[in-house]
Amino acid sequence: MADSHGSAGPPIVNMRAVNIMITSITNKKVKSIVQLNKKAGQRRKEDVFITEGIKMFLEAPVSSIQEIYISDDFRKSLSKRGALTEAERKLERCGYETVTEEVFAKMSDTQTPQGILCVLKQFHYSLQDMMRKKDVPLFLVLEALQDPGNLGTIMRTGEGAGITGIIMSKDTVDIYNPKTIRSTMGSIYRVPFFYADDIVETVKELQKNGTRLYAAHLKGEANYCDCDYKPGTAFLIGNEGNGLSDALAEAADTYIKIPMKGQVESLNAAVSASLLMYEAARQRG
Repeated sequence: MADSHGSAGPPIVNMRAVNIMITSITNKKVKSIVQLNKKAGQRRKEDVFITEGIKMFLEAPVSSIQEIYISDDFRKSLSKRGALTEAERKLERCGYETVTEEVFAKMSDTQTPQGILCVLKQFHYSLQDMMRKKDVPLFLVLEALQDPGNLGTIMRTGEGAGITGIIMSKDTVDIYNPKTIRSTMGSIYRVPFFYADDIVETVKELQKNGTRLYAAHLKGEANYCDCDYKPGTAFLIGNEGNGLSDALAEAADTYIKIPMKGQVESLNAAVSASLLMYEAARQRG
């Protein structure tokens, strides 16, 4: 690992190659990280994604980590401590490259970078894998959600509620969007997800396997608290502005509503999904 603009850095334990500090924002690796942060197509092409921050690094599966970059200040802060920290042990095990603060700021997608960034392999799940789980299924089906923060929050809340997985229409925002990744707070590593080419046919497959479909819908008559979610359940959540498409809504077994007072007609998609998932979790004990 070398850079023609770099200078010698500190010796690193278990490095895959000699560590030369990257000092130029024109370095090809730096440019690659910038493109991966900006372009979903590039992430798909390379089958990788970016995570930032110490928490995301510590929780990242070692088998998925491709590259690690740390800022020089982050490296110095670790070396000031006494015994090896969990972060240092993992860095030694995986190997990393050091960059200057200016370079890290260029690579980072955040306003206040923490000084550590990882490139990881993307995860791949199939609907069949999720349906084969032994627990009674609890799915969240998302159609055309566009806000990356909503998607990340839904995934994080879904892990807390114990969902089986998330199924998304192909026009849903990229789950590897940096803002989505940050919003998951690590749940991206643990919650299975699947992009369906045909979301209507996919939910019909769930129905055939005994999963009941509940659509959060303005025409809903059943109070969401009055339905039985102990058997196999999937909640259908639509686009933030337009709700569910007619085709997907018509596939539902039951339309449900979340009672609201005042002049509010609907809730934020992530809030609605959270209420439904936790009601199911409450019923299941």
